[in-house]
Amino acid sequence: MVSIKYASREVCCKIVYYGPGLSGKTTNLIYVHSKVPQNTRGKLISLATEADRTLYFDFLPINIGSINGFAAKFQLYTVPGQVYYNATRKLVLRGVDGVVFVADSQPDKMDENIESLSNLEENLIEYGYDINELPIVIQYNKCDLPGVLSSEQLNPLLNQKGRPFFVASATVGNGVFDTLKGIIKLVLDTAKNTASPGAKKAKIIEQPEQAEAVQEQVSHVPTAPQASSTQPTATASATMSAPADVAKDDSYRPYPGSMSQKIKQPIAEPSQPQQVSQDASIEQVKNKEQAELKPVTESEAKAPSMAPSVKTRKEKKRGFFKRLFGLK
Repeated sequence: MVSIKYASREVCCKIVYYGPGLSGKTTNLIYVHSKVPQNTRGKLISLATEADRTLYFDFLPINIGSINGFAAKFQLYTVPGQVYYNATRKLVLRGVDGVVFVADSQPDKMDENIESLSNLEENLIEYGYDINELPIVIQYNKCDLPGVLSSEQLNPLLNQKGRPFFVASATVGNGVFDTLKGIIKLVLDTAKNTASPGAKKAKIIEQPEQAEAVQEQVSHVPTAPQASSTQPTATASATMSAPADVAKDDSYRPYPGSMSQKIKQPIAEPSQPQQVSQDASIEQVKNKEQAELKPVTESEAKAPSMAPSVKTRKEKKRGFFKRLFGLK
């Protein structure tokens, strides 16, 4: 699936060059890298063995401009052609958006081409890709060599599903960019035609007939019965609405330090008598709290608040002998 980065407004597509060993996959990327302008290409990373054969993959990010305000970037990969590196092939195919199958046009390489194409389909099926919908093009490489097979001879063997094919020579450069343009066009067309499930649902709801049907279904849904005042839901709703009701009553102001922190908590109002009794109980709470307040005189209100005075120590009575002899 094409990766869309809305933050940087980029559309990233992954294209993998697949094929047997020494078929010309890496040569395709080297030619593209040498011809693409420097400001629109990244660094070519190639991991090769001593025999100059790609061990893992080649990576070449290129930028072809903007599409509907989004910068289109393509990441080109190749896989190792050797059969014993199938695990690496599968790893590189993860998240692929398009595949270029590079076939060797020489007659003695036909068995390797068929085996590699079958291996490609098996790996894609393991990842859950639909082979009939995934963009795949075929490149018949090495057409400049003598004694190679023509496209009419190769199509019945390698292109039985009628996929787009290109005749190329990667060393000379013939057909290299034609192949790249062909797979890019297929990838972008597939991305445009593929709509997300959320967009499809939104389009369906936007239709007037569908919208009316949905509205009728919603209107026929039975509503839940109202909870009584004894249920927890009613208590919670009453507690939630308590601050608004208390704010309306300006006369109720609990003084600081009061032990009774009761706040008016209205409960569900099933009938008028219950509301009257509720108001009466609230008035009783007000009167009780007002009665607890001590009247403050005018002198006490004006007097500054000071620390209590230290109690004077009472003189002890003189003892018996002191009183007898008149001693202090």
